[in-house]
Amino acid sequence: MSLDIVIRGGTVYDGTGAPGRVADVGVKDGRIAAIGTIEAEGEEIDATGLAVTPGFIDIHSHSDYTLLMDPRAVSAIHQGVTTEVVGNCGFGCFPIRDPQVARRAIYGYSDDLPITWSSAGEYFEALEAARPAVNVLSLVPNGQLRLATMGLADRPANAAELAEMQRLLRESLEEGAWGYSTGLEYAQEQAATEPELTALARGAPFYATHTRKRDEGAADAVAEAIRTGANAEVRLQVSHLVPRNGIEESRRCVELVEHAHDAGQDVAFDMHTRTFGLTNLYAALPAWALAGDLRTILRDPPKRNEMRGHRSILSAGGDWSRVVLLDNEVWPEYARKDFTSIAADRGGEPLDAVYDLLLAGLDDLHKLMVVIHAYTEDQQREAFAHRLCVPGSDATTLAPDGKLAASFFHGAYTWAAWFWRFMVREERLLTPEDAVSRLTGQPAERIGLTDRGVLREGTRADVAVFDAGVFRERGTTYEPNLLAEGMRHVLVNGEPTLQDGELTGNRAGEVLRR
Repeated sequence: MSLDIVIRGGTVYDGTGAPGRVADVGVKDGRIAAIGTIEAEGEEIDATGLAVTPGFIDIHSHSDYTLLMDPRAVSAIHQGVTTEVVGNCGFGCFPIRDPQVARRAIYGYSDDLPITWSSAGEYFEALEAARPAVNVLSLVPNGQLRLATMGLADRPANAAELAEMQRLLRESLEEGAWGYSTGLEYAQEQAATEPELTALARGAPFYATHTRKRDEGAADAVAEAIRTGANAEVRLQVSHLVPRNGIEESRRCVELVEHAHDAGQDVAFDMHTRTFGLTNLYAALPAWALAGDLRTILRDPPKRNEMRGHRSILSAGGDWSRVVLLDNEVWPEYARKDFTSIAADRGGEPLDAVYDLLLAGLDDLHKLMVVIHAYTEDQQREAFAHRLCVPGSDATTLAPDGKLAASFFHGAYTWAAWFWRFMVREERLLTPEDAVSRLTGQPAERIGLTDRGVLREGTRADVAVFDAGVFRERGTTYEPNLLAEGMRHVLVNGEPTLQDGELTGNRAGEVLRR
């Protein structure tokens, strides 16, 4: 028997949690053909001294749009990522009726690539035409369901609107989406009620939720998610579970998930690898303002006063010294400064500073991004060591050159590499086989992938080969766009995509329809 590729002599961690063993891995026609001592010939990859694992699966990605802009997925491939789950946090690229409204729930949107599709099926076709380097599957984003049905109306859905959202959800699932997601902390979804969410989640096989409150009241919001999942009888994934208000609340949130799971509910959680949250500055605004003439609203003192009481993802903690403006072209003098300091410099209150900065950046609101310093390494240690936790990027795929060279999203270049360095090599909280399972087999099982995430005969040949003693992130808070190091070879559907640390130009990813 001849093979297409033979990966020789590496330590194989198969993604099941089994200990590593030195073995060869044979690839034929895009699938794993053999594992063991292989006599057959094929293109040789020498993996002596290296780890050989399934390709990593990013269960919480926001690459819906950036993979259309630049399908090379450079930041992901250099970390061994071969599959991404998009459509998270209620953000995503379908269903769309008004592109101008829909852009409010698309990370990385740019006028350079207009929205020409409306349905899930049409989006998948556009993504297939782009030929992504990684496999992609999508959830149905609740933010777009509401925007397509209700616009930016800041109220619960009525019966007719709920029925229409259920129809759009059902249509999207029939066209290949894998589940349903919410982002209940964001303006376009804050008014969604628990019964509304339960009615929608009931129609999906998988439900991922960015919960309603992630500062004060975080545990109550996790409890709501668990009730929703139980009442809807749906597999539940609590997105980036760890809250922003300390380790005690973090432990309460984890305990809620753990108790529900141990009582028989199908529930688990994920967490990103940053010690801060990341979002657009305009997330501070209520839905009614986003739906209106922002220029007029931001210039009008009575309207500003009306917005002050809005609880947003930025203001919920009440400490504006935690919210830091990132590098940008609109207000370069305030880059890397927190909003307490910016407000003091301007002689006003933090919210006035937010409104002033947004007013000047109205032509491209996506350029004003902020980080919210929120988490500690102790929280990370406890969360990632937990048996029900898998890591995710909570980021968009990017590239240091090309159309996305000037873009950034913290986590894009660092998440999997950070997880390996921190949890395996430095803290030693996970064994290599456990960490590989968290990056491969466990996320595959959560989302329902049966032929990826493990290395066994017959599965798709998504493979990562890396130096386990070197693999690490290089990106930092203010220099995020640095490629990870230590990843040597990556196969996607049997095609070499990274070879000897260099991109081959192959883009063999598939759009996976359920």
